[in-house]
Amino acid sequence: MHHEIRLLLRRWKIILLKKRENRRRLALFRPILPGANLKDRLIACCGAMLGLAATGLLCHNLLTHITSAPALVAPMGASAVLLFAVPASPLAQPWSIIGGNTLSALVGVMVAALIPDPMLAGGVAVALAIATMSMTRCLHPPGGAAALTAVIGGPAVAASGMQFVLYPVAVNSILLVLAGWTFHRFSGHSYPHRAPPKPANTHGTADPPARMRAGVTADDLDEAIRELGEALDVNRDDLSALLEKAELHAMERMHSGITCGDIMARDVVTVSAEAHPEVARACLIEHAFRTLPVVDRHNVVVGLVGHQHLVGDAATVAAVMAPPVTASPETPAFRLLGPLSDGGTHEVAIVDGSGGLLGVVTQTDLLLVMARTNLLQSLDSVRSPDGLLASASR
Repeated sequence: MHHEIRLLLRRWKIILLKKRENRRRLALFRPILPGANLKDRLIACCGAMLGLAATGLLCHNLLTHITSAPALVAPMGASAVLLFAVPASPLAQPWSIIGGNTLSALVGVMVAALIPDPMLAGGVAVALAIATMSMTRCLHPPGGAAALTAVIGGPAVAASGMQFVLYPVAVNSILLVLAGWTFHRFSGHSYPHRAPPKPANTHGTADPPARMRAGVTADDLDEAIRELGEALDVNRDDLSALLEKAELHAMERMHSGITCGDIMARDVVTVSAEAHPEVARACLIEHAFRTLPVVDRHNVVVGLVGHQHLVGDAATVAAVMAPPVTASPETPAFRLLGPLSDGGTHEVAIVDGSGGLLGVVTQTDLLLVMARTNLLQSLDSVRSPDGLLASASR
């Protein structure tokens, strides 16, 4: 009996060890880029295939009678990887691809004409290409390959001379970028990539919006990049937006137990969409509110109206109201920190599944919850043994 138990335990141990080893092997094939997934990789494969095929076929059928140079040069393959796999990268933008490849090819042709030794010329060409791309803000890794191809590309490239810069390199690059621009209209990615717009100050003053004055600032980001001491392949505005979202998600996670349903006001003053704007103005003044939810006859929230919306002549509130900002009762309350700190939203309507009004959460509600939560956390830290020791040491 004991022998059978030992055999069974040994088998389980072997199975567990094999599973652990398989996980390690699979980890080698996991995407190394944040945000990468299988769907995007498959889309990138399709894009690279279509983009390179279209570029090569066009050049082969239309331009091969002009020169003996190849219709499609190898650096375009590397450019396609960036263009279709990481279209948000600063290294994959149109000027980076077109300018980086073309200027690098120009450098390579000039170095090849001045230095007869191809091995020495190749190193010098790539070094000068990096410097040229850096100074012209079009750093593109395949540009190094374009410079090297101009030096060691063989007799056909050498015979082309300066023409190699225009065709095939510049023409290939332009056609590939056009193919990428067309493809990404349908891929779900924006290209050329544009960073998320920064929140605007809706009050017309020179100060940054409140959400940008608190938390991680532009100076904090610059200082962190300097301390890291590495060049990052990410747009600075993208990095700032990513940190802001991460900060909000961390706050939601730490305070996920407090929902909108817990803190919302339930006795809500509303105005009908069919009411005259003067009715809305009277309610705002009577209750000292900044905004009011606008509802239809079924108490479904259809808009939001404030003093700033009531400056013109209109027959009904529906004609001047703004779109509502809504959330469900189960939504973590701290998720409203973003909209309630944008400078224009003063309250969020809490609605049920059909859009019916249940309550509202205002900036004041969220501010009080944040203050009470921070106070309770401070008291808990003081009451804990570590907190008491820290207080005693002071």
